[in-house]
Amino acid sequence: MNALTNLFTLDCIALDSPANNRADAFAAAGELFSKHAGIDSSAVVDFLNARENLGSTALGAGVAIPHGRVKGLKQPIAAFMKLKNPIDFVAPDGEPVSILIFLLVPEKATQQHLEILSSIAQLLSDADARQFLSSSNEPQKVCEFLQQWGLPQ
Repeated sequence: MNALTNLFTLDCIALDSPANNRADAFAAAGELFSKHAGIDSSAVVDFLNARENLGSTALGAGVAIPHGRVKGLKQPIAAFMKLKNPIDFVAPDGEPVSILIFLLVPEKATQQHLEILSSIAQLLSDADARQFLSSSNEPQKVCEFLQQWGLPQ
């Protein structure tokens, strides 16, 4: 098992999202988390914006990991979003972002939070993984890929 195995569920995979900017993407993520975990969608947007205001969570190569700490959350949860059209995310390489992995962790999470962020960053640093995530149109396959990434084959 790896840090991502239990993090992703099919109902938190959004392919071809019509978000036209960061605010739209965060609102869509808020809706995903609201449906999946019962977290208030506007609170999710607030948590994501608070972290993003500290500095962009874009890694470059068209990917970003918006994340935040959520008071009252018991377990880390994540959502995957592929955008129909890339958006500006103030990436270090100046490239627009089309793949976002959202991560919410409990307010007091420390080591586990860092391990999950590290695993997601490793995943998104892999060119083959980015290619698969960019080209796949099947939510089930994306979910399985994310759950199994990094496991021995």
